[in-house]
Amino acid sequence: MKLIIQIPCYNEAATLGIALAALPRQVPGFDQVEWLIIDDGCTDNTVEVALAHGVDHVVRHTSNQGLARGFMNGLQACLEHGADVIVNTDADNQYNADDIPALTRPILDGKADIVVGARPIEAIEHFSPVKKLLQKLGSWVVRVASKTNIPDAPSGFRAMSRSAARRLTVFSDYTYTLETIIQAGQKNMAITSVPIRVNGDLRPSRLVKSISSYIRRSIITIIRVFVIYRPFRFFASIGLTLFALGFLIGLRFLYKWLTEDYDGHVQSLILASSLLIMGFHTILIAFVADLLSANRKLMEEVRSLTLENRDQKR
Repeated sequence: MKLIIQIPCYNEAATLGIALAALPRQVPGFDQVEWLIIDDGCTDNTVEVALAHGVDHVVRHTSNQGLARGFMNGLQACLEHGADVIVNTDADNQYNADDIPALTRPILDGKADIVVGARPIEAIEHFSPVKKLLQKLGSWVVRVASKTNIPDAPSGFRAMSRSAARRLTVFSDYTYTLETIIQAGQKNMAITSVPIRVNGDLRPSRLVKSISSYIRRSIITIIRVFVIYRPFRFFASIGLTLFALGFLIGLRFLYKWLTEDYDGHVQSLILASSLLIMGFHTILIAFVADLLSANRKLMEEVRSLTLENRDQKR
């Protein structure tokens, strides 16, 4: 059994050495433990630091492609290097590497395909109240969309089996954390979480440049989650709401027109008609979006089967 620990990196020379020094070379249940970094267009000496600390594999991007793309390319490289289990962690040493055995244990026991490390959010001092609130909101949205029970969806400290890694596809350019959990839930993968510890803050988050930026990106990510993975519910809810408002306003106008001298207020009739038309068209979009979602799922299955066939030929 081979475990590969991957770390996406973008100019992480200042902290990567600390993170690598904490990584294990032996983990219970595995014959081999290897390390892999994703050089996401680094312009400092991140790669040199990695090689000096004994990293086994380096995936190189000629330019910065973002955390999500780096994560996926790392998974692909881990699969090519024969990983049976993959652990993803951060280069800023946020997560306690001593918890890797606990993270991989449910996979080794055959109880899970993906395991997410749940941080003690309330106890993390450098998380602002707004960030803690958004972490909880994001996790709640993911639980609703994925029908899973993961308490810390934004956590990047996670382990996955080889079969799970083959089936994951990320569309977001911002982050992979929410989307992969939703995919796991939709594809009926066994996903669970284990409590993990965190280390002190070594640098500000690269994803959270400011609270306003984090709020904006979080809202966009949450909306995209529903649009991509619950398209029919998302558009049908909007369409039915618009249609219902138009219908009620139309009923009110009709009642007034039948029971009173109501020659005016044509604007109410125009508004009702507009809402009814918009609602109807949005409901039609819901059906089209649902068909596109079904096509996307088929393409993901084709990709997964292609990777599986490659494994069998090796």
